[in-house]
Amino acid sequence: MDEFIYYNNLYDCYKNLLTIKQRIYFEEYYFNNLSLSEIAENYHVSRNAIHKQIQITINKLTEYESKLKLYLKKEKLEKIILEEKNLEIKKKLEQLLEI
Repeated sequence: MDEFIYYNNLYDCYKNLLTIKQRIYFEEYYFNNLSLSEIAENYHVSRNAIHKQIQITINKLTEYESKLKLYLKKEKLEKIILEEKNLEIKKKLEQLLEI
């Protein structure tokens, strides 16, 4: 389950760097909870093609995070916000996350 949440969080950070097909298959599998066979049937491609695209997408998300570390930075920033006492600074930090 942790892996599932991790990939969803990476997807939130990097989805705009993926192709439309990769986004569709990823969302169908991870968000809509469809099986590989169901996705393949819906899009008239082989189950193997769906599996391959999802694996490519996961590899890309992992690679983007290893290079850019946006998710890690977001996590650290959220932790700082929770610990921050100064409301003005806290608000400014929260605004950074909304960008």
